[in-house]
Amino acid sequence: MEATRIIAVRHGETPWNVDARIQGQLDIQLNDTGRWQARRVGHALTSEQLAAIYSSDLGRAHETARAIGEVQRIPVVAHPGLRERRFGLFEGKTFDEIHQTWPEHAQNWKRRIPEWEPPEGGESLLQLRERVTRTMSDLASRHRGEQIAVVAHGGVLDTLYRIATGQEVNSPRTWQLPNGAINRLLWTPEGFTLVGWSDTQHLDHASFDENTSF
Repeated sequence: MEATRIIAVRHGETPWNVDARIQGQLDIQLNDTGRWQARRVGHALTSEQLAAIYSSDLGRAHETARAIGEVQRIPVVAHPGLRERRFGLFEGKTFDEIHQTWPEHAQNWKRRIPEWEPPEGGESLLQLRERVTRTMSDLASRHRGEQIAVVAHGGVLDTLYRIATGQEVNSPRTWQLPNGAINRLLWTPEGFTLVGWSDTQHLDHASFDENTSF
């Protein structure tokens, strides 16, 4: 049975990442560091053979994906199913503001209650898991025997890690989700398998600075 190889990338840094402000499905753009990270990801994947590049349709992910597409010379396909988790009323707020204003909701969030939904249109962890499973399985099934890149968000990638490792949505997180990290998985109709996670070597090397053009 032919597997689909998946390179999953978290978008580059944004100003709201720096401020610990909840982005959710608000369309926040990359900052200078994020754009540098996106270029570094594109450079790191130069030698990879990709059949397709898929991205969340939110700007921070799509711009990161375009840096890969420019190197690969293939277009980026935007998919709303790859968007970050909906956080409703919490979008635009910092973690501290949420804790101070809605302590009960903040506790529900901290405890990772699977059915809990952020007020005013938020998405529960169970709903997010169903969306990520459906979207990623659909995209991967189109490319059996091939390799694709997927650029998304921290919440999406956290969920994908849990799916691939058989962990529940409320299990404590013990893995990293850095901006611009490269993660690798396999997909077959039986499900997802983790191959490698949180590779940031391309962001650690000092041989290229922010002014390097590629």
